[in-house]
Amino acid sequence: MTEAIVSSQAPEAPASGASGARQFWRRLRAQRAALVAAGIVALLVLVALAAPLLTALEGQDPTTYHPSLVDSARGGVPIGSFGGIGADHWLGVEPQTGRDLFARLVYGARVSLGVALGATTVQVVLGVVVGVTAGLGNRWVDQLLSRITDIIVAMPLIIMALALLAVVPSSFPRPVLVSLIIGFVAWGTIGKIARAATLSLKNLDYVAAARLSGWSTWRIARRELLPGLAAPVITYAALMVPANIAIEASLSFLGVGVKPPTPSWGQMLTSANVWYQAAPQYLLLPASALFVTVLALTVLGDGVRTALDPRSASRLRVGTGRGRETTAAAAAAAPTTAPVPATDPVSGTAPVSGTAPAPVTDPASGTDPVSAKEARS
Repeated sequence: MTEAIVSSQAPEAPASGASGARQFWRRLRAQRAALVAAGIVALLVLVALAAPLLTALEGQDPTTYHPSLVDSARGGVPIGSFGGIGADHWLGVEPQTGRDLFARLVYGARVSLGVALGATTVQVVLGVVVGVTAGLGNRWVDQLLSRITDIIVAMPLIIMALALLAVVPSSFPRPVLVSLIIGFVAWGTIGKIARAATLSLKNLDYVAAARLSGWSTWRIARRELLPGLAAPVITYAALMVPANIAIEASLSFLGVGVKPPTPSWGQMLTSANVWYQAAPQYLLLPASALFVTVLALTVLGDGVRTALDPRSASRLRVGTGRGRETTAAAAAAAPTTAPVPATDPVSGTAPVSGTAPAPVTDPASGTDPVSAKEARS
């Protein structure tokens, strides 16, 4: 009978998943800020992927030096207005070296976005594997993995990344190394989320039915638990991408991230911190790119969270004009009910409908004045 229940529920899963996906996209499309952020993120990804094509269209590359475009007598300040902006150099050139800023900016987008997405992928894979294993394992496995997760969460990310990046040989590809280190050091939070969701899901009826039907633990985790973990994992992963971009920029700014001549936004900020007066565009361009990217990814992540959890959207509308209109409409549509009769202050009971009201007593004598008058007559 259990096998029949499981097999009868199996064909309905794809339809339910498709329906859930349609609801998610409908809720996401209803948020204009999230759509604008998604467009900005898509444009940034397109620019990063098309960096070789864009630099070829400009006729420049990110590593070639142009010493003739900087004024050596003034310490290497770019020649020309606005940092040497012209037809050959769309955003000007880099001080001292004369390298093209547009080429370095678009190639830096590839490094920053690639490192952030790679680190997020490592974090999600490690966190989900450890969290699901802890949730489905016995008490000893759960305790061991939970303590390891607590240690990972308590580790200072920047300090651990600095220590690991300092001891790895420089021959190892630096963007890949930064992605791996950020991913291996910062997966603890998503591991806790996956464990809590697994403990909640494994007690549900359909998981118990799958266990009674003889399914293996791996099959239960893959077929029954992972679809339920998708919403919280995707929500947190969308918010981890901008955080990882900021971490990569911080490491490059400290000089232990991506090494020259590979361009990176954080590395450009490191070189530009002494040129903010002589060549302000050298500092403003990578800083603006970082700000727009992190802001767009944060807004998009918040929109994904709201689309996956519509209750948060209703909580955000409390107190707004739209929320008040909705409340007023619901109150107008609600059926009117008869008022609850007030209780008698003396007896503490409500008067029965259709009966005479209770007589009023005299506060001085405590008796009914009408009854006393009838007795004297």
